[in-house]
Amino acid sequence: MAPTALVTGASSGIGKATATALRDRGFRVIGTSRNPATAPEVNGIEWLALDLESRESIVACAQAAGTVDVLVNNAGESQSGAFEELPLDALDRLFQLNVLGPVQLTQLVLPGMRERGHGRVVMVGSMIASFPLPYRSSYAATKAAIRAFATAARPELSPHGVWLTTVEPGSINTGISQRRTKYVADDSPFRAECDTVIDVLDAKESRGISAEAVAETIVAAVEEDEPRSLYARGSMAPAVFALRRLAPRGVVERITSRMFGLKR
Repeated sequence: MAPTALVTGASSGIGKATATALRDRGFRVIGTSRNPATAPEVNGIEWLALDLESRESIVACAQAAGTVDVLVNNAGESQSGAFEELPLDALDRLFQLNVLGPVQLTQLVLPGMRERGHGRVVMVGSMIASFPLPYRSSYAATKAAIRAFATAARPELSPHGVWLTTVEPGSINTGISQRRTKYVADDSPFRAECDTVIDVLDAKESRGISAEAVAETIVAAVEEDEPRSLYARGSMAPAVFALRRLAPRGVVERITSRMFGLKR
């Protein structure tokens, strides 16, 4: 019997590319969407409803999925805005979508993986967790949090054959720029700088790597006997992570700001 992979947010972008790649590798693939009726018809992919803002929906999805051998936590929201002006309800929603929802879903599938002695959980993070960017503080915080959950839990679960890992893409050309929620007032003292950062970010994403490239990395992690804690793909990842290890933290922060149009 083919192993089962559950991929959240599989109707577009990285999720769709990952679901397709896992299907091509012989997995039974279940994709999730808020509304499966509007999900694309992709041969060989089953669909379940999942609303990460609803704990009841998360439980129902896990129960309907049944035995899960691979979980790819991909669904989430991208957000930007001035730290001072981020609405608390928007932060609540973002952390539920990007952190608490994926954590709950992971908790629900882990007992079965542990009992069977094999499982893979991939958190789709972002390189922004390693290189926090001005006016992206909320999004960076969620991606750092989900990576911390996975990294800290690895020693708990690896003795049982269950491996948690994080894949951090850099700039990706998936149309995410058009779906990003933005919080900065028209008369904000931060408006000009925020617009500069987001304009540069949008330009970088338009030239970024494809969703299929990220999916390749996710599949490689899933198929490793002992997946690494972290995989990064795109945005010159080997070079910038080397810089992060070698350069003082303040230098890295200034370089990051200047790369996105800020004079610091």
